[in-house]
Amino acid sequence: MCGVRGAGCEVLGKKKLVIFVNKYNIEPMKKRIYNLLGIVILLGFTMPVISQDIILPAPDKTGGKPLMQALNERQTIRTFTADNLSVQQLSDLLWAAWGYNRPSEKKRTAPSSRNVQEIDVYAALKSGLYLYDAETHTLKQIHNRDIRALTGTQDFVGTAALNLIYVADMAKFGKKEGDEIKDSELLSPYVNTGFIAQNVYLYCASANLACVVRGMVPKDKLAPEMGLRSNQVIILGHTIGVPSQ
Repeated sequence: MCGVRGAGCEVLGKKKLVIFVNKYNIEPMKKRIYNLLGIVILLGFTMPVISQDIILPAPDKTGGKPLMQALNERQTIRTFTADNLSVQQLSDLLWAAWGYNRPSEKKRTAPSSRNVQEIDVYAALKSGLYLYDAETHTLKQIHNRDIRALTGTQDFVGTAALNLIYVADMAKFGKKEGDEIKDSELLSPYVNTGFIAQNVYLYCASANLACVVRGMVPKDKLAPEMGLRSNQVIILGHTIGVPSQ
């Protein structure tokens, strides 16, 4: 019983949502309720799934090893555990790589020729593929498929915590989809990617993480899995993770 004199009631589900209806007019009310529930269920099946972006915490800009020590300890490591990186490590790493260090001017931690900032940093994690947005310091989810194994030809890329993919958006140089992109036009993107990759190396040395930058990337297979346009060019891959002992 719902405890209300002169009225009927219906309890729906565990939340005990009580709907009061006149005892002489129950059937029309039930019909309206069922119609409403049908609409809600239909919307649940037809509405697009909201992507699961990763909102990164503020980067720790005061910690880490002294620069000279990080330079001394910088090295390539190709053996990784399957341990995940913490969200704070992701935050610090991505900010060091290509974040805004002068937000009001939208200037970054690494230089780029003529300040074109054509490099996009994608992150392949177990939970999916993401694009780093420096302005909001967020990883924007592209999809939720684990494509780490597709980012390189070595075995470790599929199990290490993170693979960054550096992509040149040639639209920022005026290239339209379908336009030919010559090797000579990729000189600046390769140089600019090198700056970003070195930042990642130094952060990893400071944070006791392992990393290796890679040219061995199956670009023709990877680009469709990333949903890239024809005027976006994969430059390099970069594997990061916890070093195996």
